[in-house]
Amino acid sequence: MNQDEDYKLDNPIWYALNETHKQYAVEFNGCKFYKPEYSPFGGMGEGGDAALASDQYSKLTPLFYMVGDPPIAGSSARIKKQLTANQMILYKPFPFEITETIIRLENEEQKKELYELVNLVQPGFIREKTAAMGTYFGIYADKQLVAVSGERVEMNSYSEVSAVVTHPDFRKRGFAKQLLKRTTDKIFSDKKIPMLHVDENNTSAIGLYEQLGFVTRRKMGFCLLEAV
Repeated sequence: MNQDEDYKLDNPIWYALNETHKQYAVEFNGCKFYKPEYSPFGGMGEGGDAALASDQYSKLTPLFYMVGDPPIAGSSARIKKQLTANQMILYKPFPFEITETIIRLENEEQKKELYELVNLVQPGFIREKTAAMGTYFGIYADKQLVAVSGERVEMNSYSEVSAVVTHPDFRKRGFAKQLLKRTTDKIFSDKKIPMLHVDENNTSAIGLYEQLGFVTRRKMGFCLLEAV
């Protein structure tokens, strides 16, 4: 684990697409984006032109996010919404044991269930091939996938915990805490540091993350752009 690379967290999409996830990248005008079937995120490199790049990328997908400094919208993509997230880091494993049966989601049926559950709870943040970007775990109840978490944006030294989702009918059972433990343990075993992004208004999730040991590093902008 290399904390000397924490400056890369200021531009996580750009660095992920130059490092671990470079096979998923498309580049326009000094900005890099995930191929839209994998993830709807982009980041701007030094000297990049976010407006021109967004125009080009909007031809591939109608809705996407630029992460980091707010971009200037171009002629083919307009700013629909701006969100602010807490970027949070975990420096040591959680001090408790896993007590639930947690399954690694690997086959096509499991990935389909993952996609459907995340879209039910957090629509727009997962794409058809997002599950290929990292390892995802789930908890089943009554033969139904009811809670998940996994990895999304990944760099050489950091991996983002993502899709921490529980079906509305199965909340308040501690599933998220158990899945966070499994996912972050996996990241630590890969000699990387877990990090995540959470909406600054989601105080209940932030409270859970802080209770488990995550600390807020900075605020991060997520600008939703729409093709016009």
